[in-house]
Amino acid sequence: MAIYTNEDVIKLVEELDVRFIRLQFADILGMMKNVAVTRQQLPKILENGAAFDGSSIDGFVRIEESDMILKPDLSTFAVFPWRSQNTRVARLICDVFRTDGKPFMGDPRQVLRKVTERAKKMGYIFNVGPECEFFLFHTNENGTPTLITHDDAGYFDLGPIDLGEDARKNICLALEDMGFEIEASHHEVARGQHEIDFKYEDAMKTADNINTFKLVVKTIAHRSGLHSTFMAKPIFGISGSGMHVNMSLSDLDGENVFCDDDDRYGLSSTAYHFIAGLLKHARGMSAVTNPTVNSYKRLVPGYEAPIYIAWSARNRSPLIRIPATKGKGTRVEMRNPDPMANPYLVLSVLLAAGLDGIENRVEVPEPVNSNIFTMSLKEKQEKQIISLPKDLEEAVEDMKNDPLIKETLGEHIFNSYVEAKELEYKDYSTKIHQWEIDRYLTLY
Repeated sequence: MAIYTNEDVIKLVEELDVRFIRLQFADILGMMKNVAVTRQQLPKILENGAAFDGSSIDGFVRIEESDMILKPDLSTFAVFPWRSQNTRVARLICDVFRTDGKPFMGDPRQVLRKVTERAKKMGYIFNVGPECEFFLFHTNENGTPTLITHDDAGYFDLGPIDLGEDARKNICLALEDMGFEIEASHHEVARGQHEIDFKYEDAMKTADNINTFKLVVKTIAHRSGLHSTFMAKPIFGISGSGMHVNMSLSDLDGENVFCDDDDRYGLSSTAYHFIAGLLKHARGMSAVTNPTVNSYKRLVPGYEAPIYIAWSARNRSPLIRIPATKGKGTRVEMRNPDPMANPYLVLSVLLAAGLDGIENRVEVPEPVNSNIFTMSLKEKQEKQIISLPKDLEEAVEDMKNDPLIKETLGEHIFNSYVEAKELEYKDYSTKIHQWEIDRYLTLY
């Protein structure tokens, strides 16, 4: 992570001939917002921050307490590589503050910072590597997205079958220009579906990277005449998009504390307690890790998406998998999050759940190393395997019943988030959907 001073950033802007700077921040749903300023304004903003109206941002504040201040995180300075030389644009990701100088706890970045600081006091650094999946669709003559996929390829297919190869290449090159280390890119299982994996970082850097990744993918796809979407399940009958989260804890010297070479699975007691915490709070976290009505259309049997709250070192049917890599690479993979989620809040609740497992020495159940999808109901009951919530309404109820989630998010975000999701589900449940028309209009 680059360490810049105000003077360093001003010098970079001048040397690179940057004309505009986007001051980016996220709302409670994880949507990136920005205030754009010219480079002439930059010295003043780096010194004092930039004022904006918080009442216009979902879940922030009421109009009578609307004044907010954006303070740039200098380590996030990056130039957008797709802009032309004479209109070069850079970005700085910002933290949100109140006018009295106190951090605004409706800012998702502040929530993640609070949890990572707690972990650091316990002697841990939270390292995260995401696996972000997305679809590429054609657009029509008006530029409106269609559901016609860009290709009919499958898992790991090559061009010319994989017509998304060029788009993925251009996305990867743009990401590298912005400082990403790309580890792999490939076609995913479903037609038109892709995955690009980038190197793990500490939690805040990873959350910033996920939102930057989404912006780059959408921008490069648009410039290629395509539409990209991170919607969890855009097409019935094929796999949806997930965002598997690979996690580990290191000590303050950088040593992986999840590793124990003498254990049968290569895991330390700390890792087992962390896993137990994730399992304990899996249902309570679901409204954050899987935040939309559509998220639960992905979490159904038959498409490899995790439904059952269990863990394994051998197969991909449970919620949590332990990848084969050992030693420094030892990690825990949480498989239910999807890329519609707010990355700052997802990493916050995952870390908080894991730390709860460690602090309270929660015991992990035995691993489930057989395919849960083929088990009978009786077998699942004998192994005490329960499911994730079936829909957003159930997930929100579980969230409201988990005190750790409320404590982690803070009262402001928790209440605003629950209200937003209850309204979303109510709106969905009162609409008439095409399935109902097809099923009932002529039958009755």
